[in-house]
Amino acid sequence: MGLEQAIPVDGYMTTQVSRVINWARRSSVWPMPFATACCGIELMATASSRYDLARFGAEVFRFSPRQADLMIVAGRVTTKMMPVLQRIYLQMTEPKWVISMGACASTGGLFDTYAVVQGVDQFMPVDVYVPGCPPRPEMLIDAVMAIQKIIDEDNIPYDGDGKRKPLGIDLTIPTPTVDVTISAT
Repeated sequence: MGLEQAIPVDGYMTTQVSRVINWARRSSVWPMPFATACCGIELMATASSRYDLARFGAEVFRFSPRQADLMIVAGRVTTKMMPVLQRIYLQMTEPKWVISMGACASTGGLFDTYAVVQGVDQFMPVDVYVPGCPPRPEMLIDAVMAIQKIIDEDNIPYDGDGKRKPLGIDLTIPTPTVDVTISAT
């Protein structure tokens, strides 16, 4: 990669330990998927070779909460699922991150019933909200990149008790701009 030529044989490099730790933490965000319905299909597509989430160090989906530090809640969550989801969240390693993927996970979507939780942020802190029904894989990649940017810049917000505060990042759906010129002929 050219690094061997830049460093002399007996040379050394200096850096801050916090930057090395943040680089390693950013480059190895391991997701814990909690996927239901159509958002789960888009989550699987994000890990496929076409979108290649592995480029960002997040390809290792862990199904053990003790090995994951990013929870992706994709799809609707019922009131019977919520205690299990909370237990999984509590068992994850610190610092942990949460992405609410899709309209159903963020607001309940079109399921305005007593059995569907109207937003997982009522029960756990959410760092990034990904809009859409279902959102495209590119949106989920943007959410992972937003978390990686916060980790890399060491801008992790803490409250007075030393607990991490949720980021509360709302991604927006990009709208294409089309330049239309009408000419009279």
